[in-house]
Amino acid sequence: MSYVGPDFDPPQPRRPRRRALTVVAAALVPGALLGWVMYEAMGDSGNTGGAGNAAVRPSGTTPEISGTSDDKPPGPTPTTDSTADSTAASGPLQGKVVVIDPGHNPNNFQHTAEINRKVNIGTNWKECDTTGTSTNDGYTEAEFTLDVAHRLRTLLQKQGATVKFTQDGDRPWGPCVDERARIGNKAHADAVVSIHADGAGADQRGFHVILPAKVSEGAADTGPIVTPSRELGERIAGSFVRVTGSAPSNYVGGGTGLVTRKDLGGLNLSTVPKVFIECGNMRDNKDAALLTSGAWRQKAARGISEGIVSFLRG
Repeated sequence: MSYVGPDFDPPQPRRPRRRALTVVAAALVPGALLGWVMYEAMGDSGNTGGAGNAAVRPSGTTPEISGTSDDKPPGPTPTTDSTADSTAASGPLQGKVVVIDPGHNPNNFQHTAEINRKVNIGTNWKECDTTGTSTNDGYTEAEFTLDVAHRLRTLLQKQGATVKFTQDGDRPWGPCVDERARIGNKAHADAVVSIHADGAGADQRGFHVILPAKVSEGAADTGPIVTPSRELGERIAGSFVRVTGSAPSNYVGGGTGLVTRKDLGGLNLSTVPKVFIECGNMRDNKDAALLTSGAWRQKAARGISEGIVSFLRG
């Protein structure tokens, strides 16, 4: 996701400042399997945001990028109906429903009037959707989220889960953030994950998972989902560190990899456990090198999948 609020414009590309800095975050996410991660050659931490109660303990070293034919960013693979169920025959997650919400739509940029329409998110009114961000070389967030979503769906189906998408590049724009929430609610999903990549400044690196704040305003009532959503987020954050080797964000979350927000309609209007994950910063060259690697995107999908599986199996 490339914005802090509806009026946020992704930062313009700027020349990265390189300083050698090793960041080690030493707190533990409950219930997650974590080790130590070293982020070498990382820039200054920038503005540190507020933290959640649990911290992510970084693990491993800076991830390697495999030079495979899969590294070329693929385009979206539309389906005839993105909300149709995709179910595996059997597995430990049989009977569980997971909704995957690929952030943004590849066609949003052609429908600015539609996506700029305001919708009620409980706490206030916000734009229906945004175009998302991109790397400095033009690989878009919408392409990234669909690719990771497809990989994640395959992994979850192998575990027996019923998987539903909010969109699969198969509609002209959107859906709006309120409709994205309704899709998960209508599916009575056991877990919903919205996939994004950030558009912060250069030298701002790492992933973070966004958790719903407690909101009771208008159509928003997150009270029943705050606790299970936090557990889902903690498990995903822990698995993401372990599988990808990425460190938690150095610019929000205070090194925990967890951020709580009440300004996102997709969270405010959800009645089922839901989190967002910002897999990295597309505007930082080092993070962009990971996000554009097919091998790394597979790791990202596996990290998210293992967190979901851990949450659903208790």
